[in-house]
Amino acid sequence: DIGLFTKELEEALIDKRVDLVVHSAKDMPTAIPDSLEIGAVTKREDPHDALISKDNKSLKDLPQGATLGTSSLRRRAQILAVRQDLNIVDLRGNLDTRLGKLASGELDAIVVAQAGLNRLGRGDETSEIIPSDIMLHAVGQGALCIEIRENDEQIKKIIKILQHFNTRFAVLAERALLKRLQGGCQIPIGAHAEVLFPVNLKMEAVVCSLDGTTIIRDSIEGKVDDYLTMGNELAERLLGRGGRQILDDIRTKLADEQVK
Repeated sequence: DIGLFTKELEEALIDKRVDLVVHSAKDMPTAIPDSLEIGAVTKREDPHDALISKDNKSLKDLPQGATLGTSSLRRRAQILAVRQDLNIVDLRGNLDTRLGKLASGELDAIVVAQAGLNRLGRGDETSEIIPSDIMLHAVGQGALCIEIRENDEQIKKIIKILQHFNTRFAVLAERALLKRLQGGCQIPIGAHAEVLFPVNLKMEAVVCSLDGTTIIRDSIEGKVDDYLTMGNELAERLLGRGGRQILDDIRTKLADEQVK
């Protein structure tokens, strides 16, 4: 459980057993303890999702009824929105495990984060970087957050060199949206924010039904200093356009499955 692992790291930080913790931004809960803060956000790797497939086929060129593996409800929903015919199966494990299932013929394709492939020096194995108009990535995908104790000026100075302000504003805007939507890793929400030269921020976000039949997508643009307000405003727009009902339905379904 990623949330439990994060909590253990934060407890070590609070207890002063460690001085900083590095998280994958997309795995970091939106609520963090009051005594901690995000000290730095590193420059973002390519945040897109990547398709790796047999014969190097793109998503639209996969054979009818092809079997595609992904552990993400967000990816599943957005894929189903454009390819209802695909057989999407749950896929977990590290990258080698996932690629092994593709190589064995068990799967026809998998979807993973391009950032992870790039960091492992395996970016050339990508068959297609899935365009944002088809699939918006997870909040924070491609960036790292460095969590520290609040007001720890010494550590702040040490990690200052790692701070990438454009990525910081973008990721914090995405996290504000996710927090307002009360989303987590089990909810199909995608978002991408970026700083536009010189001082503007643009963000696009999507809320999907689990079966991909309903996609609610919207965008917002404004001054970068208003990143938190923009994240909240865009979330409100999505909720008002039907996102609230979708998210309520998904939470009810996931809760029922846990009871079973």
